[in-house]
Amino acid sequence: MPTHKAVVTASVGLHARPAAVFVRAVTDTGLPVTIAKAGISGVDARSLLQVMAADFHHGCEVELGVNETALNGPASHQEAREALKDLAGLLESQGAP
Repeated sequence: MPTHKAVVTASVGLHARPAAVFVRAVTDTGLPVTIAKAGISGVDARSLLQVMAADFHHGCEVELGVNETALNGPASHQEAREALKDLAGLLESQGAP
């Protein structure tokens, strides 16, 4: 399963606007992305409710992933890795002025 780690930098964590921006970006990838942190299993990153309920706070490290069964061929694996890297970059830039 392609994965990528990131740190949530939005001062409010993934709540309200930062969560909506992130979920919209995940949905735009067309991939079934999960987001997890220590102590919780991955939740569907396409679901605003699940993302907000998981309480991804400012400064917490998260792991983004895409299930292998959703991918077809090596190009899809590369695309998934690139998408996860872009999503991680979004999470890490939301706290920047």
